[in-house]
Amino acid sequence: MYEIAHRVLMLRTDPPSDVVVTIGVPYEEPTGEWSCPYRIDGLDGWEHERKVTGFDSLEAVELATVMVRAALAGSHEAREGLLSWADGPPRQRAKTVYVTWERHADIAYVAMKHDAVPGEAVRQVVAEDVILDYGDTGQLLGLEVMNAESRLPAEMRL
Repeated sequence: MYEIAHRVLMLRTDPPSDVVVTIGVPYEEPTGEWSCPYRIDGLDGWEHERKVTGFDSLEAVELATVMVRAALAGSHEAREGLLSWADGPPRQRAKTVYVTWERHADIAYVAMKHDAVPGEAVRQVVAEDVILDYGDTGQLLGLEVMNAESRLPAEMRL
């Protein structure tokens, strides 16, 4: 399986061991549906490749992550408190931003939260082709980017 993601969890046994979760590259089936392989090594009964099938490649990946989460949470190792998500090195979790892009004006807005409220920005700071919007407590609410086509990375220009 060609993998697109994996995570190593700790099994608190004596001696401790690893539980390795792998999600593979989705592929198109002859029927036109998409499948995504996944594997969990280190949990009883899961040491072989499985797959889920969805309408498209994204749904297949989403279903694979749901199945992995359910398998881990429902395992007897997790129920007995032996499976640990938190024993790895501390990491910052990725945060979601919300991007809207007016292609005709080549302006994008990157909001720090989903529910932006009109008038919530009480202060704006202009820096080159970017306007930063701040709330009343000083938190960054979002930024407006002019010339977004050339300024934003490709993955944000949807």
